[in-house]
Amino acid sequence: MSAVDMNMPILIVDDYKTMLRIIRNLLKQLGFNNVDEAADGSAALQKLRDKSYGLVISDWNMEPMSGLQLLKECRTDNQLQALPFIMITAESKSENVVAAKEAGVNNYIVKPFNAATLKSKLTAVLGAF
Repeated sequence: MSAVDMNMPILIVDDYKTMLRIIRNLLKQLGFNNVDEAADGSAALQKLRDKSYGLVISDWNMEPMSGLQLLKECRTDNQLQALPFIMITAESKSENVVAAKEAGVNNYIVKPFNAATLKSKLTAVLGAF
């Protein structure tokens, strides 16, 4: 019996349709099927305020609102500040990791990644499933 709710709503945020599809498929492989999408940070913020999510997986590089800005918005919002947040980036530069950590990110995934990587990051944030 896993403590993780496999039906919890997850919001994935990326401005590349292909990337959204890849993340959705990886989540599906892991057993998560309740997945919503947003194409940028501001659209994501709107969805987060309209519905209760169990997790956000967001790309870093987006216009007009980046993943880092989205994360900062979440962390200053009483309703969203405890929301588990995983950042995806193509950059593994340490200053990016530090900036995301300082902003309150729960975990960090560098592209490209596979289901095993995603599962280990999700397990670190949510617990075993």
